Amino acid sequence: MELSKIKRVFFVGVGGIGMSALARYFAKRGQVVSGYDKTKTRLTEILENEGIQVTYVDEVSTLPEAFLNPQEDTLVVYTPAIPKDAKVLNHFKDLGFILKKRSEVLGIISKGMFCIGIAGTHGKTTTSSIVAHILKDTGYDCTAFLGGIASNYNSNVLFGKNNVVVVEADEYDRSFLTLHPDIAVVTSMDADHLDIYGDKSHLEESFRLYAGQLKPEGTLYMHEGLPLANGLTYAASVTATSKAENLRVEGSKFVFDYADAKQELRDISLMLPGKHNVENTTVAIAIALQLGIDAEKVKQAVANFKGVKRRFEYIANNAKQIYIDDYAHHPEELRACFDAVRQLYPEKKLTVVFQPHLFTRTRDFADDFASVLSTVDELLLLDIYPARELPLEGINAQFLLDKITLESKRVMDKDAVIQYIKDEKPELILTVGAGDIDTIIEPIKNILNHA
Repeated sequence: MELSKIKRVFFVGVGGIGMSALARYFAKRGQVVSGYDKTKTRLTEILENEGIQVTYVDEVSTLPEAFLNPQEDTLVVYTPAIPKDAKVLNHFKDLGFILKKRSEVLGIISKGMFCIGIAGTHGKTTTSSIVAHILKDTGYDCTAFLGGIASNYNSNVLFGKNNVVVVEADEYDRSFLTLHPDIAVVTSMDADHLDIYGDKSHLEESFRLYAGQLKPEGTLYMHEGLPLANGLTYAASVTATSKAENLRVEGSKFVFDYADAKQELRDISLMLPGKHNVENTTVAIAIALQLGIDAEKVKQAVANFKGVKRRFEYIANNAKQIYIDDYAHHPEELRACFDAVRQLYPEKKLTVVFQPHLFTRTRDFADDFASVLSTVDELLLLDIYPARELPLEGINAQFLLDKITLESKRVMDKDAVIQYIKDEKPELILTVGAGDIDTIIEPIKNILNHA
């Protein structure tokens, strides 16, 4: 389907972070845009405020008239997370509408553009956001589809006037295999989404296929140590092609030097904490320099990058209490997040509120989750967020808690967590998870502001 021929677009699962970015893109282009999602969220409210009609009832009768019958200029975009028995989705299937997954639509949009694709089991949202910010801030410009809300722009989609597009390439359901980048990045290949892939070897094969889809003269950047070939490596390492060196903490910021075969940048200041974010920034710098952007402008852009919502986001930061929220939901992400907190606040007692995401992920990585969660000082564990899954017998929060060696640990519901924080007033709070744990952010923030 040609982009120029699309006049109307309906999104089944419009509230997803990636789906909403596409919805905003088509609305900006002047197309008629509507969507369905099962729950009303802050993001769907924003879409409605921007003029996008959203229904929350899975009934054909709730659809706008423009989407009752198929037409050749009408596109339906759906997410694989939507249940197969969804009435709205089956209405479009049964009547023969043109249906595409989000990734396929990104492929349509990026066709003919200079595409920078950022992939990885973790790190891709922050990395793609830093890349897009550098291109925007330096005046190079780009369009970007992000998997999070970039704080500098308060948006998950950026609109550019040139032919460059930055795309967060999602490995879930092998979605990224619809892209053919000019520059590809692979940040990580840790085992994940085993409900889709079965085992790590199949996931790694999928990443190799993605890397192999580079355009003929394209460039692959890969984190040092990944089992990929024919690429440029990056890391906080003396052996990488693009390297971060001399990492140190100055105040509340991480500072480092950048070096590759051609040039060096000294004393780069980064608001985002942690070695992992320094490495994410390192590959973003390498890409910007490859595109010919002035090194000093790149350095300035990095210094004023404010991060991504729910990626090590400070909710409260005062003399009495510090509250950070993060999207981490995989053991390696949790480890990186905890390490960053410890580097910044080594003397403070760390209270973590964690919501496991998916029964299968909790089951598959239970020992890894238990190991990393046992390193905090106090753990408040929420029930597993099911997302697209049905419960698995014996797999619940208590199953995970029993494996954790920490003494100060307990399973709580969200109301109990809020009350506990109100009563105990922990000095350093970290909420982590990818489900609906974000619904307790404002209540906790309000408690801390009135403490």
